[in-house]
Amino acid sequence: MATQTIAPCTGSTLLQPISEIINLPLDQVNFVVCQLFALLTALWFRLYLHPSKTSPFIRHVVATLLGFYLALFCFGWYALHFLVQSGLSYSVMVFAGLEHMHKYCFIVALGYLSFCQITRVYVFDYGMYSADFTGPMMVITQKITSLAFEIHDGLAKREEQLSPSQKYLAVRRMPSLLEYLSYNCNFMGILAGPTCAYNDYMAFIEGTGYQPRHLENANGKENGKYKQSEPSPKNDVISKLCSCAISLAVYLLVCKLIPVERSIDDGFIASTPFYLQVIYLYLAMLALRPKYFFVWTLADAINNAAGFGFNGYNKDGSPRWDLISNLRILDIEFATSFKTFLDNWNIQTALWLKRVCYERCPINPTAATFLLSAIWHGVYPGYYLTFLTGIAMTMAARAIRHNIRPYFLVSDTYKRIYDVITWAGTQVAISYTVVPFVLLAVGPSLKFYRSWYFCVHLLCLLLVLVLPVKSRHQRAKEQQDGLQKDGVHANSLQADHIKSHSTTDNNCNQKEKAT
Repeated sequence: MATQTIAPCTGSTLLQPISEIINLPLDQVNFVVCQLFALLTALWFRLYLHPSKTSPFIRHVVATLLGFYLALFCFGWYALHFLVQSGLSYSVMVFAGLEHMHKYCFIVALGYLSFCQITRVYVFDYGMYSADFTGPMMVITQKITSLAFEIHDGLAKREEQLSPSQKYLAVRRMPSLLEYLSYNCNFMGILAGPTCAYNDYMAFIEGTGYQPRHLENANGKENGKYKQSEPSPKNDVISKLCSCAISLAVYLLVCKLIPVERSIDDGFIASTPFYLQVIYLYLAMLALRPKYFFVWTLADAINNAAGFGFNGYNKDGSPRWDLISNLRILDIEFATSFKTFLDNWNIQTALWLKRVCYERCPINPTAATFLLSAIWHGVYPGYYLTFLTGIAMTMAARAIRHNIRPYFLVSDTYKRIYDVITWAGTQVAISYTVVPFVLLAVGPSLKFYRSWYFCVHLLCLLLVLVLPVKSRHQRAKEQQDGLQKDGVHANSLQADHIKSHSTTDNNCNQKEKAT
């Protein structure tokens, strides 16, 4: 077991004694220590390399070099894949025509990521290596493809062809190689992300990220109290670090007590009533989530500590540091719909999928988005089973919301009942859907679904067939027609109002003439 832990793909062995003392794999120890080092470095970066004290060039160079150092420490020479992927994609951006550059970048970046994932899983045996090098490549792929589409929007499209969000994100000039590498491989996000918009990152580097937001408060009025001083991320960083500590403690204490694999144990299936199997599955998935809470919240705290992530002010004047946050824990645990859960889980990835696929795919964007998500996650068959199931879940949830929910909105009591039922249904549906994502292989995943008699799949199919759901284009058309009718109605009211005023004026003029 120890020889597997010291795998050649694990970067530095400097922390091997610590790994043996705490009995955790060396790659995981390297990852956590590097993230803690990045947190301390972020504080130094914000205080001593502040935009008011140094140039954007220096900030780019330092952020990039530190990022490469952390990558080499964690992954050894496998970190060179980050440079190869970034270099190939940048060459496409520079030398390909603007008209199709975004498509070529998408194919190159995603193709290289898939190549690395295939070789890691099916060609080489990485044994105990859990913090694999393709994790950072997944975030780099998001950044490369997002930037390619943003450059295409900014340089190859007319303003009227862009949505409001695309106008904000559009990049109006080709980034330099240093800016591009800094965006992809900076030390704040090289190991665990999250992804972010290129314009937001450049505003952080140049020190302009606070200007549009701290001149106005939530009501759109000038907020003089906070205008003069730069908002501090201290409270948010401390709060997120506390969440990290709690999440890590819960994961280490509980996860091994409730393994998901027990759900497919023959003895467990035979001896446990079905309702207890449902409860066990929910608790097992609940115990798994703190691992992601820890990684993503720590990554968010690192970016905030560096001064990146400011997102305006709350109504009470307190600063918001959630621009690139990747999850909202309470909204996840109390989600009352499949969509609400997904909207608050891995938020930046959901935004990436929306911006590069869902908003741009002309045919069946829901299926295309789930397919892209599966390809991006990796080549394990369980990923594809999860996302295929997710398509059915999404369609069924949409059917319930459109057809059944209106009957529960007649009173607060009915709405609370609906919320409780949908919360329970959402948690079971999510747990059922992601089992293959955890088990990875086809055999164990199908064994689990067979033990449940594919009941949730069949229920989703029944709901989709019985309950009518309008397509996205139909809903958009009806919404547009409704707005047009409202506009016509408003115009008619305005005309009647003007007519009544003109009649009154005429009567007044007649009275004046009579006198």
